[in-house]
Amino acid sequence: MIQAVDRALRILTVLQGARRLNLGEIAARLDLAPSTVHGLIRTLLAHGMVQQERDSGRYRLGPATLRLGNVYLDTLELRSRVAIWAEDLARRTGCAVRTGVLLFDEVVVVAHEPRPDGTRQMPEVGIVIPAHASAVGKALLAFDADAYAALTAAGHTLRGMTGRTITHPAALRDELDAVAGTGIATENEEAVLGECAAAAPLADATGLTPGAISLVVPAARWPLPPDALDALRDTARAISRELGAPTWPPPAARP
Repeated sequence: MIQAVDRALRILTVLQGARRLNLGEIAARLDLAPSTVHGLIRTLLAHGMVQQERDSGRYRLGPATLRLGNVYLDTLELRSRVAIWAEDLARRTGCAVRTGVLLFDEVVVVAHEPRPDGTRQMPEVGIVIPAHASAVGKALLAFDADAYAALTAAGHTLRGMTGRTITHPAALRDELDAVAGTGIATENEEAVLGECAAAAPLADATGLTPGAISLVVPAARWPLPPDALDALRDTARAISRELGAPTWPPPAARP
């Protein structure tokens, strides 16, 4: 690992989580000397990856990070494959449709089809959700032994988002075993109060799960009716077939 690159990326990660920090705060969070951080930030500033606010002097992520994110989305085959199917699934079920990919211990939303009821809804592309607290995350962890092992490696309690979040690794493992059998994962107000979801993994030609697709509803509409879950399974199977998957659900992977 190249130390300077690692430190620069850690600076970006810190700014992603905290939004706005001064030099001393960044250095403290990374346990580095301010002089070291200052040299790295100057380079990131030159490339537009970081911006400095004129009034406060604090640093935040720069516009170049958005450009990289847009390029990633534009070149992500999964997103282009999902688009048409997600629109149809939203129309059939009346639910919002969220597609996400796993990034370490979190899920990143890469596509979002709003509920077709005309209500105002926030765009979700780019938001991150703890994997163990989301239906999409569980749908991916159930078929990715390495990701599950990394998430629970220390054996510590997982981060609680609400009072319903599964925080014990053993309890999560039991739920993931059930997901592997049915191909459907659920969350009941585990990440956000008032929001529930069901998700299904998307498989590709290698047998891996590059992402998962989910139906998201207000808690008042939970649980979803069987026909909505059938539509979710049918959509996940169809997208997986387009991605070259030989079977769906994909083979379960045990740690």
